[in-house]
Amino acid sequence: MIDVTIIGAGVIGSAIARELSRYDLDVLVLEKESDVCEGTSKANSGIVHSGYDAKPGTLKARFNVEGNKLIHELSKTLDFPFKENGSLVLALEEEGRKGIEELLERGKANGVPGLRILEKEELLGLEPNVSETAVCALYAPTGGIVCPFNMTIAFAENAADNGVMFRFDTKVNSIGKKTSDNGEAYYVLDTTGGSFETKTVINAAGVYSDVFHNMVSEDKIHINPRKGQYLLMDKAAGELVKSTLFQLPSKLGKGVLVTPTVHGNLMVGPTAEGIEDPEDTSTTSEGLDLLAQKGALSVKALPRLTITSFAGLRAHEDGGDFVIGEVKDSPGFIDAAGIESPGLTAAPAIGAYVAGIVKDILKASEKKEFISVRKGIPSMALATPEEREALIASDPSYAHVICRCELVTEGEIKNAINRTLGARTVDGIKRRTRAGMGRCQTGFCLARTIPLLAQALGVDEEQIRKSGKGAYYIEGKIKDNL
Repeated sequence: MIDVTIIGAGVIGSAIARELSRYDLDVLVLEKESDVCEGTSKANSGIVHSGYDAKPGTLKARFNVEGNKLIHELSKTLDFPFKENGSLVLALEEEGRKGIEELLERGKANGVPGLRILEKEELLGLEPNVSETAVCALYAPTGGIVCPFNMTIAFAENAADNGVMFRFDTKVNSIGKKTSDNGEAYYVLDTTGGSFETKTVINAAGVYSDVFHNMVSEDKIHINPRKGQYLLMDKAAGELVKSTLFQLPSKLGKGVLVTPTVHGNLMVGPTAEGIEDPEDTSTTSEGLDLLAQKGALSVKALPRLTITSFAGLRAHEDGGDFVIGEVKDSPGFIDAAGIESPGLTAAPAIGAYVAGIVKDILKASEKKEFISVRKGIPSMALATPEEREALIASDPSYAHVICRCELVTEGEIKNAINRTLGARTVDGIKRRTRAGMGRCQTGFCLARTIPLLAQALGVDEEQIRKSGKGAYYIEGKIKDNL
């Protein structure tokens, strides 16, 4: 019997897995998609919130502030991109000053350090391209930006290096409660990959977390999926602002953020749309036009340099807060549900908290040898000339450029495929190396990536997928039909 089964390999499930790998436990992660970071965790703002927004006393407030502190150190030990660029909440009209002051007091109550209000002159000195209509702003120096893909992958790889098992393309269909001969409760998970008996279950299933909670508990919860659309702009626009710019909600609407990314792009978003379909990640011309209009309120001249658009889903629980903890009428079943913003920031703190619950339930002991560090894939784009020479000397394939836009080489792609929990799809390579994320959006590199992946996996090129089941690129070879 398995000690712990985690449903979901997003940033929450992966962070919990990493923390549980500290203990002498058999831990299994079940993920219905083909890779980690395939759901909510792959399509969000990538913001490390400082913690001024959440209502004091809520789980969102607690884990936001704790997670912010943890990410600073984890980005070094687990080697994923993070930058403390600070954030600004803009009041675009004088009536908004009161709202800025209220956010300041809320942030102080939550224990956020360094918060202060900037008047217009100081604001423009910090961010010269901020809109002239800005009256003042709340400045949060501990706000930051992170790569959500790399952070999630780092947690998962480190967990796997410490013995956690991951099963992909494995959808949980049902959960049943059972009682052993000695009277102890356990669970049976029926999945597309077989049946699993487990002492404890951790529900980190994102927009489906209410489904699994409601399978075992009489105290129901309800998740309302919320879709957020985004515009991603070329690196030529990446230096428009240094900080992450939020808009204080006003008579003009809720507002959107304008932020640089850790990789040098500029991003605008998100919209906030309640939807019924938990798989709907479509974008609309209306939504993207709205983003361009609202983004232009924050800066003097928002460039039209969009290279792609995308949409992600957030798991909003009707109660408005995170749902975290052991379910009262289902001992051993632990929720990490309703994790919407600031969930990315809160992830490492949630991981530690949930692991602590499991430790107490199972009376787990810590491992004598825990691997606390993880090394990411070397980046030729970011390497110094000396580092590039050393990489090429160790493996000449680091000199063979596959993706021109992002300067990704064959050596990096091979690393992405062959490492712990290595890429098995083109999107898996894309998230690990950025091959295909640049200006041409795979126009140059896709035809070179597919053969590399096919060769490494020992399959025909027709079997290479973009992401999940059925997402094949190649229908067949023309010469076979001649």
